Amino acid sequence: MQQKLERSTVIIYSSARKNGNTQAHVNGFAEQNNVRVICLDDYKIAPYCYNKNYNNDDFYAVFEALLTYEHWVFASPVYWYSTTVQMKLFIDRITDYMDDEALKPKLRSLRSKHFSVLSNASSSEAPACFVEQFKNTFSYLGMQFINHNHKSTQKVA
Repeated sequence: MQQKLERSTVIIYSSARKNGNTQAHVNGFAEQNNVRVICLDDYKIAPYCYNKNYNNDDFYAVFEALLTYEHWVFASPVYWYSTTVQMKLFIDRITDYMDDEALKPKLRSLRSKHFSVLSNASSSEAPACFVEQFKNTFSYLGMQFINHNHKSTQKVA
């Protein structure tokens, strides 16, 4: 993802360390492109609940803001072959749009959007299952996968 982006892009990221490797990866990507950065850790996103009883939750506002962008870039460190808890909460909550007839048209708008993944870990590559969770989820929603970029945090001796 080194080329200049031609579509409106937003980076959606989460990390247990606010100023860590993930943020450095996000900042490097953002410097090359005119993108908005949303850190999910700055928002309250409750776990998915069948009764939709969420108190003072930011999920709907965040998701609605994301709908204005054509290209979503998900960024996360690799934690035990998966993403952060906050990113997983965000992904799980998309189910709200699948369960509610009034929200389904907004969910269907994802079919015209694209997505990419940024990851980092001490390994030289992200595990396939890490990337596949994003590919499977967002392809299911109709989004087109563009690219994955991984940075190793391993220090060379």
